[in-house]
Amino acid sequence: MTSDLESVELVLRMLEALAVSTEPRGVTDLARELAISKPRAHRHLRALVQRGYARQDPRTEGYEIGVRVLALGEMVRERFDAVGAMRPAMAPLREATGLTVTASAIIGEEVVVLEMLQGRTAIEFTVRPGSSLALHASAHGLVALAFGPPALMGALMDKPLNAFTDRTLTDPEILRDETDQIRRQGWATAVDAVQVGVNALAAPVFDHRGVCRGAIALVGATQFIPQTPFDRQIELVTAAARDASHRLGWHKS
Repeated sequence: MTSDLESVELVLRMLEALAVSTEPRGVTDLARELAISKPRAHRHLRALVQRGYARQDPRTEGYEIGVRVLALGEMVRERFDAVGAMRPAMAPLREATGLTVTASAIIGEEVVVLEMLQGRTAIEFTVRPGSSLALHASAHGLVALAFGPPALMGALMDKPLNAFTDRTLTDPEILRDETDQIRRQGWATAVDAVQVGVNALAAPVFDHRGVCRGAIALVGATQFIPQTPFDRQIELVTAAARDASHRLGWHKS
Protein backbone atom coordinates (compact mmCIF):
# COMPACT_ATOMS: atom_id res chain seq x y z
CA MET A 1 0.00 0.00 0.00
CA THR A 2 2.82 2.40 0.88
CA SER A 3 4.47 1.71 -2.47
CA ASP A 4 1.19 2.45 -4.30
CA LEU A 5 0.77 5.75 -2.44
CA GLU A 6 4.35 6.71 -3.19
CA SER A 7 3.75 6.04 -6.91
CA VAL A 8 0.61 8.18 -6.91
CA GLU A 9 2.42 11.01 -5.16
CA LEU A 10 5.30 10.74 -7.62
CA VAL A 11 3.00 10.94 -10.64
CA LEU A 12 1.24 13.99 -9.19
CA ARG A 13 4.59 15.69 -8.53
CA MET A 14 5.66 14.87 -12.07
CA LEU A 15 2.48 16.42 -13.49
CA GLU A 16 3.01 19.54 -11.39
CA ALA A 17 6.61 19.82 -12.60
CA LEU A 18 5.49 19.57 -16.22
CA ALA A 19 2.62 22.01 -15.69
CA VAL A 20 4.77 24.82 -14.27
CA SER A 21 7.54 24.43 -16.85
CA THR A 22 7.57 26.84 -19.79
CA GLU A 23 9.44 24.38 -22.02
CA PRO A 24 9.72 20.59 -22.45
CA ARG A 25 11.62 18.78 -19.69
CA GLY A 26 14.15 16.02 -20.24
CA VAL A 27 14.02 12.69 -18.43
CA THR A 28 17.35 13.29 -16.68
CA ASP A 29 16.25 16.74 -15.56
CA LEU A 30 12.97 15.45 -14.11
CA ALA A 31 14.62 12.47 -12.46
CA ARG A 32 17.07 14.78 -10.73
CA GLU A 33 14.34 17.15 -9.53
CA LEU A 34 12.16 14.33 -8.22
CA ALA A 35 15.11 12.44 -6.72
CA ILE A 36 14.35 9.21 -8.57
CA SER A 37 16.21 7.04 -11.08
CA LYS A 38 16.13 7.88 -14.76
CA PRO A 39 14.48 4.53 -15.71
CA ARG A 40 11.73 5.12 -13.14
CA ALA A 41 11.11 8.64 -14.42
CA HIS A 42 10.97 7.36 -17.99
CA ARG A 43 8.50 4.60 -17.05
CA HIS A 44 6.06 7.05 -15.43
CA LEU A 45 6.42 9.55 -18.25
CA ARG A 46 5.60 6.92 -20.85
CA ALA A 47 2.48 5.96 -18.88
CA LEU A 48 1.40 9.62 -18.78
CA VAL A 49 2.01 9.97 -22.53
CA GLN A 50 -0.05 6.85 -23.29
CA ARG A 51 -3.00 8.31 -21.37
CA GLY A 52 -2.71 11.79 -22.83
CA TYR A 53 -1.59 13.51 -19.63
CA ALA A 54 1.83 14.30 -21.10
CA ARG A 55 3.32 14.59 -24.59
CA GLN A 56 6.84 14.21 -25.95
CA ASP A 57 8.21 16.94 -28.16
CA PRO A 58 9.47 15.10 -31.29
CA ARG A 59 12.13 17.75 -31.85
CA THR A 60 13.74 17.93 -28.41
CA GLU A 61 12.42 14.59 -27.05
CA GLY A 62 11.50 16.52 -23.91
CA TYR A 63 8.18 16.09 -22.12
CA GLU A 64 5.43 18.62 -21.47
CA ILE A 65 1.90 18.65 -20.13
CA GLY A 66 -0.68 16.86 -22.30
CA VAL A 67 -4.05 17.85 -23.69
CA ARG A 68 -5.86 15.48 -21.32
CA VAL A 69 -4.91 17.70 -18.39
CA LEU A 70 -6.40 20.68 -20.22
CA ALA A 71 -9.61 18.71 -20.84
CA LEU A 72 -9.89 17.84 -17.15
CA GLY A 73 -9.28 21.45 -16.25
CA GLU A 74 -12.08 22.56 -18.54
CA MET A 75 -14.48 20.07 -16.95
CA VAL A 76 -13.57 21.28 -13.46
CA ARG A 77 -13.81 24.92 -14.55
CA GLU A 78 -17.37 24.28 -15.73
CA ARG A 79 -18.33 23.06 -12.28
CA PHE A 80 -16.90 26.12 -10.60
CA ASP A 81 -18.50 28.35 -13.21
CA ALA A 82 -21.82 26.85 -12.08
CA VAL A 83 -21.04 27.59 -8.44
CA GLY A 84 -20.02 31.12 -9.35
CA ALA A 85 -23.37 31.59 -11.08
CA MET A 86 -25.36 30.15 -8.17
CA ARG A 87 -23.57 31.93 -5.35
CA PRO A 88 -24.99 35.45 -6.02
CA ALA A 89 -28.51 34.01 -6.00
CA MET A 90 -28.04 32.12 -2.73
CA ALA A 91 -27.53 35.00 -0.28
CA PRO A 92 -30.75 36.87 -1.22
CA LEU A 93 -32.66 33.58 -0.92
CA ARG A 94 -31.26 32.98 2.55
CA GLU A 95 -32.05 36.58 3.57
CA ALA A 96 -35.63 36.29 2.31
CA THR A 97 -36.35 32.98 4.05
CA GLY A 98 -33.92 32.65 6.95
CA LEU A 99 -33.37 29.04 5.88
CA THR A 100 -30.27 27.12 4.86
CA VAL A 101 -29.53 27.36 1.14
CA THR A 102 -27.54 24.76 -0.79
CA ALA A 103 -26.22 24.53 -4.34
CA SER A 104 -25.42 21.28 -6.13
CA ALA A 105 -23.90 20.12 -9.39
CA ILE A 106 -24.43 16.99 -11.47
CA ILE A 107 -21.04 15.31 -11.67
CA GLY A 108 -21.00 12.07 -13.64
CA GLU A 109 -23.74 9.92 -12.12
CA GLU A 110 -23.77 11.81 -8.82
CA VAL A 111 -25.22 14.98 -7.37
CA VAL A 112 -22.68 16.78 -5.20
CA VAL A 113 -23.23 19.72 -2.85
CA LEU A 114 -20.80 22.48 -3.81
CA GLU A 115 -21.92 25.37 -1.62
CA MET A 116 -23.97 25.98 1.53
CA LEU A 117 -25.19 29.09 3.36
CA GLN A 118 -26.31 28.38 6.91
CA GLY A 119 -29.81 29.50 7.86
CA ARG A 120 -30.91 31.49 10.87
CA THR A 121 -33.45 29.15 12.45
CA ALA A 122 -33.06 27.81 15.99
CA ILE A 123 -32.30 24.33 14.63
CA GLU A 124 -29.46 24.45 12.13
CA PHE A 125 -29.19 22.09 9.17
CA THR A 126 -25.76 21.45 7.72
CA VAL A 127 -24.87 19.75 4.45
CA ARG A 128 -21.11 19.61 4.03
CA PRO A 129 -19.86 20.82 0.62
CA GLY A 130 -18.48 17.82 -1.23
CA SER A 131 -21.24 15.55 0.04
CA SER A 132 -22.86 13.25 -2.50
CA LEU A 133 -26.66 13.16 -2.25
CA ALA A 134 -28.90 10.18 -2.96
CA LEU A 135 -30.63 10.73 -6.28
CA HIS A 136 -33.91 9.17 -5.13
CA ALA A 137 -33.93 10.62 -1.61
CA SER A 138 -33.03 14.29 -1.93
CA ALA A 139 -34.62 17.30 -3.59
CA HIS A 140 -31.35 17.99 -5.41
CA GLY A 141 -31.24 14.40 -6.63
CA LEU A 142 -34.86 14.37 -7.78
CA VAL A 143 -34.25 17.57 -9.76
CA ALA A 144 -31.28 15.85 -11.43
CA LEU A 145 -33.41 12.82 -12.30
CA ALA A 146 -36.16 15.03 -13.73
CA PHE A 147 -34.04 17.51 -15.68
CA GLY A 148 -30.59 15.94 -15.98
CA PRO A 149 -29.21 13.25 -18.30
CA PRO A 150 -31.62 10.31 -18.86
CA ALA A 151 -28.71 7.99 -18.03
CA LEU A 152 -29.04 8.99 -14.37
CA MET A 153 -32.38 7.24 -14.05
CA GLY A 154 -31.09 4.20 -15.93
CA ALA A 155 -28.08 3.88 -13.65
CA LEU A 156 -30.28 4.25 -10.58
CA MET A 157 -32.66 1.51 -11.70
CA ASP A 158 -29.77 -0.96 -11.96
CA LYS A 159 -29.47 -1.22 -8.18
CA PRO A 160 -31.75 -1.44 -5.12
CA LEU A 161 -32.97 1.91 -3.79
CA ASN A 162 -31.89 2.41 -0.20
CA ALA A 163 -34.68 3.28 2.25
CA PHE A 164 -33.42 5.88 4.74
CA THR A 165 -36.88 6.33 6.29
CA ASP A 166 -40.42 5.03 5.72
CA ARG A 167 -40.94 8.02 3.39
CA THR A 168 -38.03 7.32 1.06
CA LEU A 169 -39.07 6.63 -2.53
CA THR A 170 -37.92 3.06 -3.26
CA ASP A 171 -40.51 1.92 -5.82
CA PRO A 172 -39.10 2.52 -9.33
CA GLU A 173 -42.51 3.22 -10.87
CA ILE A 174 -43.48 5.70 -8.16
CA LEU A 175 -40.08 7.34 -8.57
CA ARG A 176 -40.62 7.71 -12.31
CA ASP A 177 -44.07 9.22 -11.74
CA GLU A 178 -42.61 11.63 -9.19
CA THR A 179 -39.89 12.82 -11.56
CA ASP A 180 -42.52 13.34 -14.28
CA GLN A 181 -44.47 15.56 -11.88
CA ILE A 182 -41.29 17.47 -10.94
CA ARG A 183 -40.57 18.06 -14.61
CA ARG A 184 -44.05 19.54 -15.07
CA GLN A 185 -44.02 21.79 -12.01
CA GLY A 186 -40.36 22.86 -12.13
CA TRP A 187 -39.34 22.07 -8.54
CA ALA A 188 -38.88 19.15 -6.14
CA THR A 189 -39.23 18.38 -2.46
CA ALA A 190 -37.99 15.44 -0.39
CA VAL A 191 -39.92 15.57 2.87
CA ASP A 192 -38.71 13.02 5.48
CA ALA A 193 -36.81 11.19 2.70
CA VAL A 194 -33.48 10.99 4.53
CA GLN A 195 -34.31 12.28 8.00
CA VAL A 196 -37.75 12.54 9.57
CA GLY A 197 -38.76 16.14 10.17
CA VAL A 198 -36.53 17.57 7.45
CA ASN A 199 -37.51 18.81 4.01
CA ALA A 200 -35.86 20.57 1.07
CA LEU A 201 -37.21 22.51 -1.87
CA ALA A 202 -35.02 22.58 -4.99
CA ALA A 203 -35.22 24.02 -8.51
CA PRO A 204 -32.98 23.29 -11.52
CA VAL A 205 -30.20 25.51 -12.87
CA PHE A 206 -29.55 25.40 -16.63
CA ASP A 207 -26.63 26.59 -18.75
CA HIS A 208 -26.62 28.30 -22.15
CA ARG A 209 -27.27 24.97 -23.87
CA GLY A 210 -30.34 24.26 -21.76
CA VAL A 211 -28.44 21.51 -19.93
CA CYS A 212 -29.28 21.08 -16.25
CA ARG A 213 -26.07 21.72 -14.32
CA GLY A 214 -27.44 21.36 -10.80
CA ALA A 215 -29.91 22.96 -8.43
CA ILE A 216 -30.48 25.55 -5.73
CA ALA A 217 -32.45 24.48 -2.66
CA LEU A 218 -33.85 25.55 0.67
CA VAL A 219 -33.31 23.10 3.54
CA GLY A 220 -35.14 23.15 6.86
CA ALA A 221 -37.51 21.53 9.31
CA THR A 222 -40.90 20.49 7.97
CA GLN A 223 -42.49 23.14 10.20
CA PHE A 224 -40.76 25.71 7.95
CA ILE A 225 -40.90 23.82 4.63
CA PRO A 226 -44.10 21.73 4.60
CA GLN A 227 -44.75 18.82 2.27
CA THR A 228 -46.45 21.25 -0.08
CA PRO A 229 -44.21 24.32 0.23
CA PHE A 230 -45.66 27.79 0.62
CA ASP A 231 -46.25 29.57 -2.67
CA ARG A 232 -43.79 32.28 -1.66
CA GLN A 233 -41.04 29.69 -1.04
CA ILE A 234 -41.61 28.12 -4.46
CA GLU A 235 -41.52 31.56 -6.06
CA LEU A 236 -38.27 32.50 -4.32
CA VAL A 237 -36.44 29.22 -5.04
CA THR A 238 -37.45 29.06 -8.71
CA ALA A 239 -36.54 32.74 -9.13
CA ALA A 240 -33.09 32.11 -7.60
CA ALA A 241 -32.56 29.15 -9.94
CA ARG A 242 -33.61 31.26 -12.94
CA ASP A 243 -31.20 34.00 -11.87
CA ALA A 244 -28.33 31.49 -11.68
CA SER A 245 -29.36 30.02 -15.04
CA HIS A 246 -29.32 33.44 -16.68
CA ARG A 247 -25.80 33.97 -15.33
CA LEU A 248 -24.84 30.76 -17.15
CA GLY A 249 -26.31 32.08 -20.39
CA TRP A 250 -29.74 30.44 -20.27
CA HIS A 251 -32.27 32.70 -21.99
CA LYS A 252 -35.57 30.86 -21.79
CA SER A 253 -38.21 33.06 -20.15
